[in-house]
Amino acid sequence: MICQVCGAANELEREYCVKCQSKLLVVSGASEAYEEGTQQEEGVSMDEHLLERVSVLEEIVKRSAETLKMLLDALNRQEKNGFVAQTGLLALKDLLERKGLLVEEELLDLWETRVDHHMTAMEKRERFLERKERMLGGFSGDRRERFKGLLSDAEFAFYALDPDKAVKVLEEAYRLDKRNADLAFFLGETYFNEGETDRASSMLRAVLAKEPKHFDALVYTGVLENEAGRTDHALEVLKEAVAVKPDAFLPYFTLGALFALKGQLARAETFLKKAVAIDENAQAYSLLGTIAYERGRLAEATEAFQKAARLDPDDEDALYQLGLCYLDRGWTQKAAEQFQSALELNPNRIEYQEASKLLAPSGARALPKVTGEAALLARKAEAAAPRDPQKAMALYRKALKLDPENPTLLIAYALLCSAVGRTSEAVATTRRVLSRAPGEMVAAAAYTTLLEALKAEGKFREGSRVAEEMLGVVKSNYARSIAYFQRASTLAEMGEDLDAALELADLSLKLSPKEMRQFPLAAKGWVHYKRREYDRAVECLRRATNLGETPTGLTHLGLAYLAVGDARAARQAFGRAKRRDTRVSAGRGLEAKMLEQIRRNLQLTEKLANRGRLRARERR
Repeated sequence: MICQVCGAANELEREYCVKCQSKLLVVSGASEAYEEGTQQEEGVSMDEHLLERVSVLEEIVKRSAETLKMLLDALNRQEKNGFVAQTGLLALKDLLERKGLLVEEELLDLWETRVDHHMTAMEKRERFLERKERMLGGFSGDRRERFKGLLSDAEFAFYALDPDKAVKVLEEAYRLDKRNADLAFFLGETYFNEGETDRASSMLRAVLAKEPKHFDALVYTGVLENEAGRTDHALEVLKEAVAVKPDAFLPYFTLGALFALKGQLARAETFLKKAVAIDENAQAYSLLGTIAYERGRLAEATEAFQKAARLDPDDEDALYQLGLCYLDRGWTQKAAEQFQSALELNPNRIEYQEASKLLAPSGARALPKVTGEAALLARKAEAAAPRDPQKAMALYRKALKLDPENPTLLIAYALLCSAVGRTSEAVATTRRVLSRAPGEMVAAAAYTTLLEALKAEGKFREGSRVAEEMLGVVKSNYARSIAYFQRASTLAEMGEDLDAALELADLSLKLSPKEMRQFPLAAKGWVHYKRREYDRAVECLRRATNLGETPTGLTHLGLAYLAVGDARAARQAFGRAKRRDTRVSAGRGLEAKMLEQIRRNLQLTEKLANRGRLRARERR
């Protein structure tokens, strides 16, 4: 071994040079090059070589430092420009507000809706760009240049934040090459996310005809087959997905959810336990907790829901069911805390069917009619809303493209958005109707929907202001009763001026028609609860639920029962609320969780695969 400092020869097993005592480093090279007569010369060459390497590294570090400084300067300039632009927007907003041309809440809601729309469009663009080269590489038709041009047109449309146009272009590209599995899967996934299940199924079948082991297509197909009522085939497809990727979380989770839907809880539990062994997931633990609870294993259910709540503190379902577990174990204080937490996460969102009842007394015939193809789509959407809200929303969007300013369509769409949690879009849509100064019937329906959306979003102060605004516009007893009980509810939620809230609830009760008396009664009961008048709260809330049950009303009743010390009645009320709430029931709730989890996990799988491909390219 030759010393890299002095060039002296050393034995192979030595760590330090026999001549200069420097630590020896192993440097590859042919041993014949180092002859005794030229040891000193070679040592000098090695020194020069090392010095040259150090100099190169110093230059790289210097250039990196300069580049980093340039990036920091650019970031500072960008931050300053952003601050100036934001200041200008705020000044413009203040000016328009002073002139009475703008309402701040309306601007913010519309802004948030536009941001959500743009983020969705950008997400689609990223997915397309990740797969574009594979689409082009998999082309097997005759008109390659035309196909390439269509992909470029779709890319431009995505960059222009027009995903609908991009999808139409890609559909044209698919007609040139119906054996292109990557393009077919992209379109199938897009249709799936938009709620167009029939078109998604068709595309995914085309993918599997070309690539029978396509993991993502197998999972999507399994979900769609189950939704179509072909559960046995869905299970077969998902088992095939497990065989393709036995270490993947998603097929185990989906199989567990499907077996739970079929009532085969033992098999469901087996697959879900395999899923959480691969990836600790809040949704999977929540389903495991539900199964353990149904099978009478209270301690296991409690532990599973605690894990779900710890992994996802915003999981309203897990918190609610954890409260049920605590209640069954006699821990009433802990149970009340969990129910309150669940209520705060989702303050007052009511079911779509119940929210629709608020619009009925205004007279559907008084609203503008929807005609032609838009009317057909609206009827389909109304029928699909209770069982498949995503599909219903897609149908309403299609109808609105045909008749974009029809207030009946806009109000129905906004009401559905509010019911499924897309409250910012619901608020923006109803404000769009109200900005056109409609007649009283349309205004009453729009205000009612807007108030429900604001209440669901927890914007109680703004809701109180909108209710006052509504009172200045509407004249009918029906519409005024809605404004009164909504104001009473918002004051109760804020804990402010509870005496006035009680008067408003009483006034609403006097003006309301018989078919909607449960709403002011529920508001009055919640005001009594906030005033700590628990016996009166129980009386009003019980009468309200006898007239019409809603998950929120039953939850309020359960809390009132707990406050008076009637744990048994509270347990019954909370149990009925759980069964009434379509978001946590054993049927659609599980399917909704499954669909949401599939979308999240498939996007994560795609990102990880792209990272792997990038690393492979870097190594090459």
